[in-house]
Amino acid sequence: MARRDAPLPPDAPKLSRPRARAVLVRLLRLTRPEWRNLSLGMVFLLIGSAGSVVFPQAIRGIVDGAIARHDRAALWHHAVFLFAVFVVQGAASGLRFVLFSITGERIIARLRERLFERLLSQEVAFFDARRTGDLTSALASDTAALQTAVSANVSMLLRNAAVAAGSLAMLLWTSARLTVVMLAVIPAIAIGAVAYGRRVRRLSREVQDAVGESGAVAEESLAALRTVRLFAAEPAEGARYAAAVQRAFRLARARAFSSGTFMAVVTTAGFSALALVIWYGGLLVFDGLLTVGQLMSFLIYTLTVAFSLGALADLWGDFMRAAGAAERIFELLDREPGIPVTGGLTPERVEGKVEFAGVDFAYPTRPDVPVLAGVNLAVAPGEVVALVGHSGAGKSTLAHLLTRFYDPAAGAVRLDGRDLRELDPSWLRRNIGVVSQEPVLFSSSLADNIRYGRPGATDAEVEAAARVANAHEFIARFPAGYATPVGERGVQLSGGQKQRVAIARAVLKNPRVLILDEATSALDAESEHVVQEALDRLLEGRTTLVIAHRLSTVQGADRVVVLDGGRVVQEGTHAALVAEAGLYRRLVERQFVAA
Repeated sequence: MARRDAPLPPDAPKLSRPRARAVLVRLLRLTRPEWRNLSLGMVFLLIGSAGSVVFPQAIRGIVDGAIARHDRAALWHHAVFLFAVFVVQGAASGLRFVLFSITGERIIARLRERLFERLLSQEVAFFDARRTGDLTSALASDTAALQTAVSANVSMLLRNAAVAAGSLAMLLWTSARLTVVMLAVIPAIAIGAVAYGRRVRRLSREVQDAVGESGAVAEESLAALRTVRLFAAEPAEGARYAAAVQRAFRLARARAFSSGTFMAVVTTAGFSALALVIWYGGLLVFDGLLTVGQLMSFLIYTLTVAFSLGALADLWGDFMRAAGAAERIFELLDREPGIPVTGGLTPERVEGKVEFAGVDFAYPTRPDVPVLAGVNLAVAPGEVVALVGHSGAGKSTLAHLLTRFYDPAAGAVRLDGRDLRELDPSWLRRNIGVVSQEPVLFSSSLADNIRYGRPGATDAEVEAAARVANAHEFIARFPAGYATPVGERGVQLSGGQKQRVAIARAVLKNPRVLILDEATSALDAESEHVVQEALDRLLEGRTTLVIAHRLSTVQGADRVVVLDGGRVVQEGTHAALVAEAGLYRRLVERQFVAA
């Protein structure tokens, strides 16, 4: 099994402070394209924040200007003003929330699209080292963690910061002496917020990795459900998934305890500050230095500051959680593929001459295990060459190099005399068709799967390709015909039917070079006959590499190339190789004839 990048262990190093700041700054830069909506949201945010700062003054007016003087008219006017402030504040807060939330949804949708495109652009070796579940977790879980951070949380952070700043200014204006007493506990809360943020950031990164691990385990087990069922391995797979989930739970529990401890400390500190303000403010009222209305408004401002700072601390924790997820996403977005998807020469004509010149290769996940060593092989335009050899001899690896899934460590692979590294990879792959032993179909209709070979093909062209591939007859028997869904990975079709759909896809693509990777080895005799007939039509006039174990497939080749240990050890016609002593004759005697 291919190695994958392991999640961070519990003692993983923390993000450095500059790195954390850089991640957060980049996270906020995602909002730049939405500046119009955000600017309008900021206007409503300031209006709503102003209401939070103004209404305690209305309370003060009611207490000092109306109740203390028994003035009913003043009470009415102050009450109406207070009601108007609350109406405006409520409307502004609602509009602010809607604007920031919609903007956040749009940002995350755009980010998911960019991330998926970036993942699709990575080279095949990148996916060899990572499980699909880890990558889908980045698309789902990590972006979900960012969704709140760049939408509602940005709005709440700015609102609470504005309210806290405005309320502090009003506190100083009301009573500087009492404000100094109230602020005595703020440094302790601030220091705690910083320490809390660092711990939550580390724990959040570990939780995201653990959730990705559990998702990867689940996806792997469900994708291989038939194998799990055949080996009665449901308990083992359940235990494996439970272990991954429990690890994620333990990390999440540690994060919850950390958050709960901090919230308890902040709550205690906040209410202690309130008690201190009430005590000292009462003394100032007794001394005539403060009115009852001023004390009441001061208490409201104190509560407002306390709640705002508490919310800011909680939001800071959310941003730290988002920073852990953002770091993983930005690492993927910043990663340059080892083999680009596009870029290079796009010749007008393809003759179909293929050449492997002194090719050495080892898979990136196993660099110390050589697969090919000094392979030299030339295939003329239109020639059909069969590659045979023991399993692991390097047959499929040659096909992977020809499609440029990988680049050779030494030597060169050429098409019409040009090194593949000079050619546009997308152009190259459009001119190469592949039919494999287990073709992968998408969970859509038969027509859509065939049209995958050429997305712009008409229905008539799809049907014509199906007829060439001997697929039209079985497709026509389905009630929905070409609109019949095939299920995930084509599970609703037989092996022979899937092969014929894959051949039809290749026919529609009309490639100049064709690779048949054991295309009939998993079929019964009847299905093989129908599929082989379709393959014979497909390879007419095309340069073809046939990777095969069956004698019937090899006999029709123009030339047979025998690989052993990553080297070409024999080549010639089937008859000539059978006539001479060597590996090919032993393969025929032991494997082909026995089969």
